[in-house]
Amino acid sequence: MVSGMATTKLTITIDDAQLKEIQSLIAAGQAANVSAFVKHAVAVALSDAAGWQEILNQALDKTGGPLSKKERAWADEILLPRNTRKKNAA
Repeated sequence: MVSGMATTKLTITIDDAQLKEIQSLIAAGQAANVSAFVKHAVAVALSDAAGWQEILNQALDKTGGPLSKKERAWADEILLPRNTRKKNAA
């Protein structure tokens, strides 16, 4: 971590089972503490999201540009969990 990097303290909610798993990793010396584990998990998730965005951008560049409304509706139907899908008329 860069010295002097700004940080913000916040409260999060996770499942009890997830916390127990994190605590087990800490006890095994695989993580320093809960905060360090969460910081690492966020960094990995952000990197993963950026990587997928880059792959999507490259694919769109090769196939004709941004998705149409119909294509986006199809992709949402396939990729999004059922409880988060928007009801779009294509």
